[in-house]
Amino acid sequence: MEGFKRKTPEEILLSISKLHRGSLKIYIGAVSGSGKTYHMLREGHNLKQQGIDVVICAVSTLQRPETVEQLGDLERVPSIHWSKDGREQKDLNLDALIERNPEVVLVDGLAHCNREGARFPSRLEDIKFLLAHDISVITTVNVYELEEAMEVAHKLTGIEVGPCVPSDTLELADEVRLIDATPETILNRLEEGHLRVSRDSALFQRGNLGVLRELALRLVAEDVNDSLEAHREEMGYMGPSGATERILVTTQYHWNGSIYVRRGQQIAKRLNGDLHVVTLRKFNKPLTKEATAFRKSMMKLVHKIGAKFEELPLRSRRSIPRTLVDYAVAHKVTRLVLGHSKQTKWQTLLQGSVINGLLKRTRNIDVFLVADRASHEGERILPAHIHTQKEAYKYKRLSKQEVEEKIGEIKRGRFKVYIGAAPGVGKTYTMLREGNDLLRKGIDVKVGLLETHGRKETIAQIGDLAVLPREEIRYQGVKLEEMDTAAIIELRPEVVLVDELAHSNVPGSKHKKRYEDVLEILEAGISVIATMNVQHLESLNDAVEQITGIRVRETVPDSILRTADEVQLIDVAPQALQLRMREGKIYAMVKVDQALNNFFKTGNLIALRELALREIADDVDERLESMERKSSLRGPWRRKEVICVCITEISHADRLIRRGFRIAHRLKAAWHVTFIAPRRSEELERQMEAIEKLTQRLGGEFSFGEVAGSKQIPHAFAAVANRVGATQIIVWKDAAVKQLLPLTSHMDVLIVADYESWQTSGNRVK
Repeated sequence: MEGFKRKTPEEILLSISKLHRGSLKIYIGAVSGSGKTYHMLREGHNLKQQGIDVVICAVSTLQRPETVEQLGDLERVPSIHWSKDGREQKDLNLDALIERNPEVVLVDGLAHCNREGARFPSRLEDIKFLLAHDISVITTVNVYELEEAMEVAHKLTGIEVGPCVPSDTLELADEVRLIDATPETILNRLEEGHLRVSRDSALFQRGNLGVLRELALRLVAEDVNDSLEAHREEMGYMGPSGATERILVTTQYHWNGSIYVRRGQQIAKRLNGDLHVVTLRKFNKPLTKEATAFRKSMMKLVHKIGAKFEELPLRSRRSIPRTLVDYAVAHKVTRLVLGHSKQTKWQTLLQGSVINGLLKRTRNIDVFLVADRASHEGERILPAHIHTQKEAYKYKRLSKQEVEEKIGEIKRGRFKVYIGAAPGVGKTYTMLREGNDLLRKGIDVKVGLLETHGRKETIAQIGDLAVLPREEIRYQGVKLEEMDTAAIIELRPEVVLVDELAHSNVPGSKHKKRYEDVLEILEAGISVIATMNVQHLESLNDAVEQITGIRVRETVPDSILRTADEVQLIDVAPQALQLRMREGKIYAMVKVDQALNNFFKTGNLIALRELALREIADDVDERLESMERKSSLRGPWRRKEVICVCITEISHADRLIRRGFRIAHRLKAAWHVTFIAPRRSEELERQMEAIEKLTQRLGGEFSFGEVAGSKQIPHAFAAVANRVGATQIIVWKDAAVKQLLPLTSHMDVLIVADYESWQTSGNRVK
């Protein structure tokens, strides 16, 4: 499609202008000390080895040993030094750079303000000047130095920052790469004296570091989402990508309109999605005085919460589903939010049902019905304040069980996970580099299990690390190798490095999965640094399949990631990853074409990158909430929730269970899975055992109910949901839904879309 589409004159001019313009790459981090300059300099060396003319100018290492080491033999163009408030400043020497005319310039501090009398007032203008002279630039910036992010950072942390660059600066870049660093990593560097800041600085308080890290992750995720939307539009694909959420609230100019908008806002915040609000009205008919007042109030609320608002034409009641679905598809909505129907059975027959119409037309969009608690309980749907449980009185004697749990926590090893969007991003490389850093500090580090896949750069990072022998296991007459967990525990190093957490062990091994080996090592008091890809996370299994069309078989329970003391993202832009692939740095050359045409397609990589950024941002947010900070970016969820997942068919059970877990986890809710069927059989028993194990692995409670016939299923579900005190039920879009809804109008109901049938029509991310 792309090859035959005629370009507009504007597109042709833009393409020609880019031929004579340098490229811009920006490394972004949460704070100084994240490793931006280090990675920029390392990339400079890689480019130089490829024969590209690279120079540095106005680069500040701040005498950090690792960063100074990366300067190497890179040519330095002298910068212009000056002083401000007693501190040395460096401006780019534009005349010298233009005369030298390198292909690439490495420069620090994108938000830097130049001296008075300089050619341009800011470094950003300097960089634009160099780009216009066909000189490419690689530079660095902290998230709080971006104008829009600076306001959020100040509001959440109270920190005062200096110069900033416009919010749209990232849009100028050809590539943006996030350098993620956990608060623990930053604080360790501070403790070791590698950062020139006061330890009392508000910027480097643990909670503030977490907030700024989450801000950086979400900002880059938004930037990645923009590029994904542009790619999908260019390729002609419709509907949501599966990497992000977009919520649409449909409401009326009525007293409960603001309740639905608030509910939609809560959902959008917890799912980190955009929020759209629409109302339908007859434009040829003036609003009543009461409706005008409600409209004014709603417009004010929508503006306050930052949602997008639109009025749609109301032609007739039966046209409402088509109007809403057309709008939802055009705006790539993933979830429709509206109220339960208040129609009687006869009204539904005569006037038609909006909800039934929506369910009939929506194929790739979830439908969320807001509980009508007013009619059930005589109260409005308002979030109740939940008092956080205060720490027990400090002089209270601990029970024997509490003492044992505390001792277990103290003895347990420290657990760190490097996670990436795809193979080849550099997880193992970074893990080995950290292992060597710890080794130089006198810490006993061993490699428990390493998968280099023959990558030369990765093998070179082994350095002085000792790689422990693997255990040999015979299976069906073939000699196979696995990590020797028993030998590691007997050897008792302080830290062990373990690749590929999601790996399934050879049948006959002590544990089925490698992550279970890791848990045993941690319990033995040995710290572990491990690696995994985001597609192996259990609860993301369906989202990954929606994006790539591939069902990932090897998964890791989300609880493993939550038990980690640190989770750090290794971020790489799709184009850079594909370049590594073409150069044979990820797979053997014979596999390159196949990989680039399947898993490593541009659309897949962009979507998986966004998924990874958002997932780690959520992880950071959960940790901030566990610290009882009020500055969590998603905000608190102030009502106690109980989730009930209702299953009637085995074929979609896994998908519903994973959806239930993700929602329950984000809402801090208890959750139950109930499977109801008319009859039991040996085959059903075996399948039911599998979904019960999945439920338990993800932390839910499972139950089974048998009914005389399929007509009793909705009543049985409603009874179970009432018994467990469910505030929200999650169901598949099937025949039982219509009968279930009138029985559960006092609960929120999420009706999950059938993405599989939608994907068969060719709408998957490409």
